Amino acid sequence: MKPEARIAACSGSFDPVTYGHLDIFGRAAQLYDEVWVAVFHNASKNALFSVEERVELLRETTADIPNVRIASFQGLVVDFCKEHGAGVLVRGVRAASDFDYELQMAQMNYGLRGIETVFIPTNPLYSFLSSSMVKDVVKWGGDISPYVPEFVQSRLIERLRQE
Repeated sequence: MKPEARIAACSGSFDPVTYGHLDIFGRAAQLYDEVWVAVFHNASKNALFSVEERVELLRETTADIPNVRIASFQGLVVDFCKEHGAGVLVRGVRAASDFDYELQMAQMNYGLRGIETVFIPTNPLYSFLSSSMVKDVVKWGGDISPYVPEFVQSRLIERLRQE
C-alpha cells in the first residue's frame, strides 16, 4: 500500500457544516490514519460564511475527532491532496444523482494526479440534507437543531438576522 493511501481528504464548501458532513468525516476517520477536511474557496459562489469562518466552524465541530485536520484551498482538489499527502478523496453520496456527478469528478481526479476516490453512502438520517436547505430553513424561522451542531446553529441564526 502506498503511504499516502493512509491519508484521505474530504473537500467541499461546507457553508455551513452539517451533521451529514460530520458523519462522513467521522466514518472516514475510522478508515484512515488522517483525514484532511479541505474547505474550498470559490470566489464565484456567494458564501454565507467566509473561508476563515468555515474553517473555524469545522475546527470546533470536529474537535472530538483527533485524526481530522482542517485547511482551506483554492484550485484543484488533487493539488491539495498531493500537498497534504492524501492518496484518497472521500465523498459522501446521498442519491444516485450525486453518484453520476461524483463518478465523473473521480475519473477526472484519477486522470489528473492518480488520486483515488472512495464513496461513502450517506447515513439515511441525512440523505436529504444540504447546507443550502439548512440556510433556507433558518431564513424562514424553522428548527435546524437536528441537522447542525448547536455552535453552527447559533452562528447561522446570528448571521442570517444581520441580512
